[in-house]
Amino acid sequence: MTTVTDSRSWKRFVPTAVGVVLVVFMAILPMLNISIPGILPTPTYLPGTLALLSLCMVFAALALSYNLLLGSGGMLSFGHALYFGAGAYGLGIALEHFGVPLWPGVFIALIGGMVIALVTGAVSMRVSGIPFAMVTLAFAQAGSVLVRRNSAVTGGEEGLRLNTDGVPDFLIGVVNTRNLYWFALAVLVIVYLVTLWVDTSRLGHLARATRENEQRVRVLGLSPYRVRLIVFVIAAVLASLSGVAYMLLQSGTVPRAVSADLTITILVMVVLGGVGFRWGAIVGGVLYTLLDQRLTVLAGSEAIASLPDVLRIPLSEPLFLLGVLFILVVMFLPGGIAGTIDGWFRRRHGERTRGALRTMDDADSEAEGVGARA
Repeated sequence: MTTVTDSRSWKRFVPTAVGVVLVVFMAILPMLNISIPGILPTPTYLPGTLALLSLCMVFAALALSYNLLLGSGGMLSFGHALYFGAGAYGLGIALEHFGVPLWPGVFIALIGGMVIALVTGAVSMRVSGIPFAMVTLAFAQAGSVLVRRNSAVTGGEEGLRLNTDGVPDFLIGVVNTRNLYWFALAVLVIVYLVTLWVDTSRLGHLARATRENEQRVRVLGLSPYRVRLIVFVIAAVLASLSGVAYMLLQSGTVPRAVSADLTITILVMVVLGGVGFRWGAIVGGVLYTLLDQRLTVLAGSEAIASLPDVLRIPLSEPLFLLGVLFILVVMFLPGGIAGTIDGWFRRRHGERTRGALRTMDDADSEAEGVGARA
């Protein structure tokens, strides 16, 4: 019994150890010379690959925030990009029009995202299911219209350029891509730790209980509305933090950052990785971003241009290829990447447990037979 308990205690720390090792590896990656042809454009120490990996981590953090909303809270939102855009545009507006330094600008952007989430969430939470999704979509569309029509503040269709006057020099320019990479990694770690804290806290347990049976939570004297609103606001603030990192990394932002199209993209990332799995959201965000970037390069290559029209036309559209991939995942991996792997491990563990029980039963039967003969 002691051996079994020690084994379980040891296995409990395995995910933490793996996570720490991965974070340390990602932190030293800019100082390594690793080349992966076809996936990474250059060796890992060069700005091109560091910028791509930084973008992957930003969208992985964004997918994590949406997974908290959908996986833990069971809330299908079509307006999550609104808060991502609030972080990006909030930082840009604070630097451009308020003239504040970077870190106060980040604080203003996060507070702005939180206030927007409180207002829109308080209204959206009055309904649930598909009506909730439609209300969040309406808010996202309204935000997109405001961004596009107020060119004096947001830059309109041209987008908003990052004013670097208040940004420290070590976060400006291609020569500092490594620092921006570490900043994106820090944002991803922060978002992961916050989502982990929420999922393992009483709030996370109540959110999952509300997702499964809202009426039972209400009967227990608790408020499902308050629980869902808190989770909604936390997810929105984390999305705003991702938007801040995106603004710094891209040195600007465009209206698509608040559009419903981006929310659909985030949903695809989460479904691809596996709804309800934190590491699945990270894998989905990274994989989708890599595919989106590399398929765009592939679509413009001479190899695709030389194909017959029946092949060239669809293969020259990255969104078509990503759509086909998403359909295949939904059909053959309904739990996403993380869900499929988790199910496989659970089946293996179940088979081992049943095998051990059968062995114990056989041993008991043999012992009883020996006793009877004696």
